[in-house]
Amino acid sequence: MHPMDMMVTDYNCEYLGLSRLCLMESAGKSLAEEVGKIAVYTFSKPVKVVIFTGSGGNGGDGFVAARYLLNRGYDVDVYMLKDNIHSSESRTNFEILENMKPRLSRLNIYNLKTLQDINNCEVAKSTDSEYVIVDGLLGTGIKGSLQTNIRRAIEIINESKGIKISVDVPSGMDPLTGNVDDLAVIPDYTISFHKIKTGVRNAEEEVVGGLVTADIGIPFEAEYFVSYGDFLRLKNRNLSSHKGNNGRLLIVGGNADYSGAPAIAGMAAIGAGADLVYVASPEKSAEAIKSTSPDLIVKSLEGDKLSLSHLDEILKISDNVDAVLIGPGAGIDDETSKLFNVLAAKIKKPIVMDADSLKQVELSLIKNREDIILTPHIFEFKSFFNVEDDLKLDIDSYDFRKVDENITEFQQIARGIKGTVIVKGQYDLILQGTKFRINKSGNPGMTVGGTGDALAGIVTGLLSQGLNTFDCACLGVFINGLAGDMAYDEKGNGFSATDLVSYIGGVIKDGLC
Repeated sequence: MHPMDMMVTDYNCEYLGLSRLCLMESAGKSLAEEVGKIAVYTFSKPVKVVIFTGSGGNGGDGFVAARYLLNRGYDVDVYMLKDNIHSSESRTNFEILENMKPRLSRLNIYNLKTLQDINNCEVAKSTDSEYVIVDGLLGTGIKGSLQTNIRRAIEIINESKGIKISVDVPSGMDPLTGNVDDLAVIPDYTISFHKIKTGVRNAEEEVVGGLVTADIGIPFEAEYFVSYGDFLRLKNRNLSSHKGNNGRLLIVGGNADYSGAPAIAGMAAIGAGADLVYVASPEKSAEAIKSTSPDLIVKSLEGDKLSLSHLDEILKISDNVDAVLIGPGAGIDDETSKLFNVLAAKIKKPIVMDADSLKQVELSLIKNREDIILTPHIFEFKSFFNVEDDLKLDIDSYDFRKVDENITEFQQIARGIKGTVIVKGQYDLILQGTKFRINKSGNPGMTVGGTGDALAGIVTGLLSQGLNTFDCACLGVFINGLAGDMAYDEKGNGFSATDLVSYIGGVIKDGLC
């Protein structure tokens, strides 16, 4: 499992009412059970367990495990290399150990602040092999050089003759790639929670030891429902970045009768954090879009509708952007259809296809592109994929069999392309290959015109900032739904797409906090 996916899943457990403190308790208990099994298997008598901890969550798992191991009769020493514990759950569990005073159990806590402290610790001096050492130093791994104290602690762990057990990932190893830039713990066992990290799974056995996977009670739904944890995928802005560094995009849409859709999509993209939004639209709609917002860079195209005569102008702009949205407010027309099909074939940047482009672009032109997102409602989905039966998106149910069959049906169809498909509904379904996610944010007021254009704009805005298509789609529908929920709270069912757009920036700001 990708480390980011695991972090997102942890946070998304909160959405289901399962706190991260509960997860840490479960992880610590599982760790203690596995340490106990290994100790019993390896030694014929009780031995001391030494737990090395840092500032992150895996140190917290160690603090919890200490309690369970003490109850099993083990002597436990905790070696803390960091007292500035970042994780609030870890802090809580450390405070529990501190509160156990007067001490009635065989627990010792050592704060190893200096290199001298580390060199003088019992593990560093002992030649005994009858130890179990638990490595909870750097749970998320690290890239680049290690801090001096951490590096020395890893050396001491590796030099020890005791049994070594790493929590989740050996400290010093990149959990995504399995690479070691400086130095890493070389454990006899690595205990992973829920699913094994990608880098650990791909690494050779001699650098990770035996792999143990412990179930800590994370339900499937925490992986598959989009929630606030998904905001972790958004990168923090570089403080030295300049205009255009955080995403440029082009919207191709509008005609003589429709200017609102591309304008709403453009403003939504700005709300989602894009720096520069270009809109290429026919003359009449271009003028209307300009008057709607001075924040959009509008390219007026000759005529009342989009056609092949505009191809070169559109391709020229697309060369200078990071993502392109095709379709909002374009209308259905033979000339427009020809243009959209050529654009789908010729534009080399990531593309979002929405609204009228879905009704006019040939599936065969985009089927092998991974960098494409489709945003259909059920009728557009059926039309685009040539589905003739009475397929419905119907997953609002406690019946596992019904939900499973419905999602499988959509997966089998959507796997006809390599890109990502958002099927809009009461609950949105996001699909790519064998992957799927479900979004539950939003409300019935979002049947108002323009909310789909807002969604397309948000997704394209995120896509222009470097997220992959699947993550963009998942986060985009969640943000759109949350903004719709805020608009509903303010105005009831009478809110407009423009009201929704006004909340997008605030929703993202809150999500990143």
